[in-house]
Amino acid sequence: MTSSPIGRLLPGATGPDLVLTRTFRAPIEDVWASVTESDRTARWFGPWEGDAAPGRTIKMQMAFEDQQPWFDVRVDACDPPRRLSLSTSEESGGWRLELVLSEAGGRTELRFVHHLTTTEGVGEMGPGWEYYLDMLVAARDGLPAPTFDDYYPSMKPYYDALTPSSPPGDD
Repeated sequence: MTSSPIGRLLPGATGPDLVLTRTFRAPIEDVWASVTESDRTARWFGPWEGDAAPGRTIKMQMAFEDQQPWFDVRVDACDPPRRLSLSTSEESGGWRLELVLSEAGGRTELRFVHHLTTTEGVGEMGPGWEYYLDMLVAARDGLPAPTFDDYYPSMKPYYDALTPSSPPGDD
């Protein structure tokens, strides 16, 4: 599991992208199943239900959050086993997420991208995604689930430091 934050803030096509990666000793198809099959996403994020075809909306649960909320998620693109693009409505926070998988030498890299419109809140989002991706690692490896308190607020300064500073005089 990640003991220190590794996310990066990179320029994206429509704004900043928060990018985190995890690498697995597993075939790409197996990692793909971990991020797309409801019984497997339930182990680290939450279950989902509905027709998960591109252009369709599914219901997904954040099973490890207070009140375990369900929310609508639109499947924007699905190219098994390499790319999944999802979005939520503004009511759910307006997320645009992309999971890109690549395989080489018996290892699969998962590149998780949160497409942002602003860097506001990166100090909260980064630790949250680190936690969920480490939940995925734990679920896949049969390890105990991490505790969110190990991620937040300790990782917040790292993620806050990724955001560009305001120029002098912009106060």
